[in-house]
Amino acid sequence: MTERNPPEHIGPEGPSVIPPPPRREFGEFGDVVEWLAGRSGMSRRGFIKGVIASGVAVSGVPYLANASPRPSLQSGAAERLIRLNVNGQTRRVDVLPNETLAMTLRYKLGLTGTKLGCDRAECGACTVLIDGETHYSCSTLTHRVRGREITTVEGVESPSGELHPVQQAFIDELAPQCGFCTPGQVMAAVGLLAANPNPTREEARQALAGNVCRCGAYDHYLNGVMRAAREVSNGADR
Repeated sequence: MTERNPPEHIGPEGPSVIPPPPRREFGEFGDVVEWLAGRSGMSRRGFIKGVIASGVAVSGVPYLANASPRPSLQSGAAERLIRLNVNGQTRRVDVLPNETLAMTLRYKLGLTGTKLGCDRAECGACTVLIDGETHYSCSTLTHRVRGREITTVEGVESPSGELHPVQQAFIDELAPQCGFCTPGQVMAAVGLLAANPNPTREEARQALAGNVCRCGAYDHYLNGVMRAAREVSNGADR
């Protein structure tokens, strides 16, 4: 096997021969580092730091090349600050894209009359009116009701503070027991009488069927709805 000639180095004073690395077994990485550091005129510690820094810089090039400024608002993203028409007033509120109307009403607007019970559209405690129709606010996204009229239990009384006929009838019929379901029952009854001022008892039962009363006062609520219907009819006749 022929031995290669040592490489030449051309410097200011002419060509010179670069001595080969020491004839030893490079079993340890440190031997190679010491020889390379000696050829570069650097200390062993400085040479290692330079190698590490160079490796980090090179490995980061693909990430820097692909980096691009983040847009302030991604395409198709929902606007956070929106206007809601609640109880006849326009309210500006910061709303998350997946936020429900019940969460917005209670924790952003302070309208705690809307109750959170099951949080899956089964108990009716969160019932509100949207454009006059009853809806479960726990399963309604707030962003879906922009530009629509939202009415909560706080908004059914008259401007002078007089209770709605449904509210007064529920009190007279001793409908509320623990009271947790009462706001939802009120809103369901108000929505019914707005669409059908003179319902039968069975129609009232169907309208309130989506509202769970944990105290079992269903007959009291039905009595209250029928009483309120008579009050509304008598008021319309005057």
